[in-house]
Amino acid sequence: MPLYSIPRRPFRPQTSEPSTPINWRRGMFRIWLLVSAAWVMSWSILLIMDGLQGLLHRADTLSIPVLLFGPPVALLLFGAACAWAFRGFKVVERTADNDR
Repeated sequence: MPLYSIPRRPFRPQTSEPSTPINWRRGMFRIWLLVSAAWVMSWSILLIMDGLQGLLHRADTLSIPVLLFGPPVALLLFGAACAWAFRGFKVVERTADNDR
């Protein structure tokens, strides 16, 4: 096979073993935790720098909790709503016990 051509077979060998199942719920929750922590840390650093420069005023301190924790909570609620919506597409199999 030439060096820069498209391979004619898959890179990994075909095996009879099933692929590893993925826990989407736990993985998405961990991604949310990482994104939320990055959000809070980035705004905290910016607010600390503004505080050191004397740019923060007394009225600004009331909006800080909303700025830090509002978007991560909104993202969590949006993810929960998306999970609820996608669960609605799941087909429910009826058994003989449920038909009565």
